[in-house]
Amino acid sequence: MAKDLLNSLNLDQRAAVEATEGPVLILAGAGSGKTRVLTFRAAYLIREKQIDPERILLLTFTNQAGKEMQERISKLVEGSELPWAGTFHSFCAKVLRREGGALGIEPDYVIYDGNDQEMAMKQAVEKLKLSVKEFKPRLILNAVSAAKNELVGPLEYPQYVKGAWYERVAELYLAYQKILKEAGAVDFDDLLMETVRLWRKEPQVLARYQDKYKYVLVDEYQDTNQAQYVLTKMLAGRWKNLACVGDFSQSVYMWRGADFR
Repeated sequence: MAKDLLNSLNLDQRAAVEATEGPVLILAGAGSGKTRVLTFRAAYLIREKQIDPERILLLTFTNQAGKEMQERISKLVEGSELPWAGTFHSFCAKVLRREGGALGIEPDYVIYDGNDQEMAMKQAVEKLKLSVKEFKPRLILNAVSAAKNELVGPLEYPQYVKGAWYERVAELYLAYQKILKEAGAVDFDDLLMETVRLWRKEPQVLARYQDKYKYVLVDEYQDTNQAQYVLTKMLAGRWKNLACVGDFSQSVYMWRGADFR
């Protein structure tokens, strides 16, 4: 059966699929079948290694990519349950819905989109009696997003910045977070940062997720930022069965903190 499953792969792809234990980094160019390797790897774990699909996690950068991976896997493991596949943000959203109470995040929290964030930041600027022309909400949000992607919260932020403008940004960051909290909301960057903060604060919660997901597979790894890197490293900390595929020449998210290193 394994032979049938792997027949359509070349030698390098087969080697990547069959190296199931321990960390694996798969670097390859565009159109070389990197994502295909991940889907075959998941199918191989289910069919040949008899791994419960619930113990496999596939992390992608778009929900569409996660859906397509599941569709591909379903054709390779007909009749079997499928592993969860989706974005870092959707995975973290699930974690916080279930476990966020430890941080004061209610299960029915709201996720603010870009427009909601701008309105909240405008409210923060006005609350501090600052000029919206001088402190444009979108510019402030970019600075706050960069901080969150580096896992720097509002209380730590002041120690990393210098200059009058950034000192004001620090005040606005704190005010913005208070506005979100009062509204029972988080933004997209909070999903990652708060999940890492939760796992650091509640190691027993992290241990449950580490135990559950014995195999972690990450697509487009070159586009991970610091928060995603730390989250992935924490999640794979017990079993260390982490498989990442990527191509540093295709990194397209440097503007939001992605670092192929």
